[in-house]
Amino acid sequence: MPKNSSNTLAHKRPPRILPVIILSQFAGTSLWFAGNAILPDLQALWQLDNSALAHVASAVQLGFIAGTLGFAILMISDRFSPRKVFFVCSLSGAYFNLCIYWFAGGFVPLLLLRFITGICLAGIYPVGMKIASGWYRKGLGKALGFLVGALVLGTAFPHFLKSTGQAAPWETVIWIVSGIAAGGGVLMFLLVPDGPFLSRSARFDARALMAIFKVKELRAAAFGYFGHMWELYALWTFLPVLLSAYALRNPAFGIDVSRWSFYVIAAGSAGCVIGGLLSHKAGSCAVAFVHLLLSGLFCLLSPLLFELPEEMFLVLLTVWGMVVVGDSPQFSALTARTAPPELVGSALTIVISIGFAITIVSIQFLNFLHALVDIEYLFIPLGAGPLLGLLSLKALFKK
Repeated sequence: MPKNSSNTLAHKRPPRILPVIILSQFAGTSLWFAGNAILPDLQALWQLDNSALAHVASAVQLGFIAGTLGFAILMISDRFSPRKVFFVCSLSGAYFNLCIYWFAGGFVPLLLLRFITGICLAGIYPVGMKIASGWYRKGLGKALGFLVGALVLGTAFPHFLKSTGQAAPWETVIWIVSGIAAGGGVLMFLLVPDGPFLSRSARFDARALMAIFKVKELRAAAFGYFGHMWELYALWTFLPVLLSAYALRNPAFGIDVSRWSFYVIAAGSAGCVIGGLLSHKAGSCAVAFVHLLLSGLFCLLSPLLFELPEEMFLVLLTVWGMVVVGDSPQFSALTARTAPPELVGSALTIVISIGFAITIVSIQFLNFLHALVDIEYLFIPLGAGPLLGLLSLKALFKK
């Protein structure tokens, strides 16, 4: 291939490609926290206790883990066009999300439907990344930063819907999220053909699990990611609890919990984009280190948030929302860069799966602590994750 062929292909890339992938990624991942956003209504309707929040969030995570491993082992996005996989999973996720309205009459069916939705998300988030890699060779890191930002915004979106008007009914939220997710799948299928750089992944290789522990640099990147994931989804899950507790202690302020849950989580999309831009000069490791340091400090100092006036409380919480996830694309880059070349795909799959398994543990741990400690101390243990991540990343700085 001629030396400038990559640039030639880039010039031929339709300008709609990245915006459509970003929009479709946002639409599909809006399914992720749909159950969390409507849960207060379902708790009242079905007489569910407070522990339901952690179980609903964990069901999606468990489904995503099962789907990610299953898709990798069966090489689904290699056997079939990734855009078709994305399309089918988007429509399937939309359908099973709607089934909460049509069929779920209690907690167990709700958990099952959220688990299946998590499986569908495994064909949306990672497959969206593969679709992007088929169109971008140069500038892929920047493109992935936008895609993770779209994931974050999609995750936050159901909270925004719940806050609209006079608080949208849960049925309306379900219908809108499902419609948006299905629409995103249709857009991807119709407007984003397979890219010129799309290639087959290496067959899933379980030896990558041993490499994570044997290869020093890969171990550092993976354990940094694990520490990041210990904090991330637990904070996102219990963010409405934090906001509700502050509002209860400061009733004169009148905080809209759903709206501010959206703002704080959505701020992470800006963190991903900014982190991606900074990584070109400072490097992925430095960007990840700073994000972990700041988010860890927020965990440790979180009791002080409850003593702040409303404006400062909301500003700092939004900054926490930015830094808690802004390092996520950088950890993906570090994992891909430090894994043995023949094991990159398998290493990413295993690292992501372990990371999401850790989120289940941290969510359930906070659920357990919630009944034992005052709310202002609930988030301190999340600081253990960033601390582990910081210690792990030191090995990459020494390289």
